Amino acid sequence: MAKKNLADWLKSAKHLEKEITNVILGQDNPIRLILISIFARGHVLLEGDVGVGKTTMLRAVARGIGGGYERIEGTIDLMPNDLIYHTYLGDDGKPHVDKGPVLRSGEDLSIFFFNEINRARPQVHSLMLRIMAEKTLSAFNKEYHFPHLVVFADRNQVEKEETFEIPSAARDRFMMEIPIVIPSDDKLMTDLIFDTKFHNADKLISQVEPDILNFNELNDVATEIQSNVDATQELEKYALNLWKATINPSSFNVKISDIDVKRLIISGSSPRGISMMMKCARVNAWMNNRSSVLPEDIHQIFHETIAHRLVFNPVYELRRTEIARELTTEIINKVSAH
Repeated sequence: MAKKNLADWLKSAKHLEKEITNVILGQDNPIRLILISIFARGHVLLEGDVGVGKTTMLRAVARGIGGGYERIEGTIDLMPNDLIYHTYLGDDGKPHVDKGPVLRSGEDLSIFFFNEINRARPQVHSLMLRIMAEKTLSAFNKEYHFPHLVVFADRNQVEKEETFEIPSAARDRFMMEIPIVIPSDDKLMTDLIFDTKFHNADKLISQVEPDILNFNELNDVATEIQSNVDATQELEKYALNLWKATINPSSFNVKISDIDVKRLIISGSSPRGISMMMKCARVNAWMNNRSSVLPEDIHQIFHETIAHRLVFNPVYELRRTEIARELTTEIINKVSAH
């Protein structure tokens, strides 16, 4: 079969997006952002309350791209080895060892979902972050590789007891943090309550056409996208100024109500963060059938790629979600694109 070009891949990406939005109501923007992360090959934090459809959404994406989908629940007693193997007593009364969720799909592992990652201890975070960064793991006297792996993790943001917040250096490893909220449209909310087809997640997911994308070709496609979507010098200057504004917002006259902006930021975006922002902007341009990045491509992904990297003065941490949204919006409004 002839190799697909970027135009064919774009058709497949749009097809998958339509399949998922047909079964996941009112989450068009998060679905687009998740697909951007898939094509930018970056790991993602998901932000949202319980029961908003994060797991269903990821299972639908996994069905559409193929490869192995694995999931683990963060708990206070979870140990690093629980990611790698689990032991049990067999019918023969003898102990047995099985591969854990990270190893079960082998090299075909495509999407790994770490639910409530902040309930797990820092030692578990450390192992997960190493797997994310290196895409390898040594276990059972063997080296395992995960070339196609994208990790999604969500945090329990309601309960604070027995949780271990992910430090800023670890958050910086995630390409995006995507908010997923309950739809505000009355019609959509009514459908979610009364249309019984939305009450059976397994049946919903089975309606998504399988293997629309080839998971084991996505790395090559991602490289092609980054190589074929360019950025003008003017846009490069704009991206640089956005970066500077995350470090010193007051120098761009950025103001937030009831907050001393000069005291707000301890650390702005990292170079990794701005690099990931541009990766996502290129994918967004490609998904809009453009060969060059526009300021609006950055606007589409700016909050999701930058907000979780900012280190705030501890005085403001409890209001992080609200302040970060206002700050990124104000930076976009104040930094000139021309």
